[in-house]
Amino acid sequence: MASPAIGFIVRQRKNGDVEVLHHGRLASTLRGQDAVDFLQDLPDPDSDDAQQLMARLTGNYKHGNERQASQHPRNRR
Repeated sequence: MASPAIGFIVRQRKNGDVEVLHHGRLASTLRGQDAVDFLQDLPDPDSDDAQQLMARLTGNYKHGNERQASQHPRNRR
C-alpha cells in the first residue's frame, strides 16, 4: 500500500482512529476530528503526495541538518 521510497501506510481502526505506520512501525495515531480531516485530505495512499503528507504529519520530514549533510565529504559529488 505504500511507496517503497518513503514507506508510509495508513490503517483505519474500527473505533475511527487512524494509524500511520512507517516501515511497519507505528509513527502516529490520529483520533476524532483530526482523523476525519486527514482521511478527507488524503489522496490515493500510494501516491507521492500522500506519502509526503504522512511524512509531514509524523514529523519525519526534515530534521534541519540537510545543508550540513550535503557538505559532508561522503555526500559530495
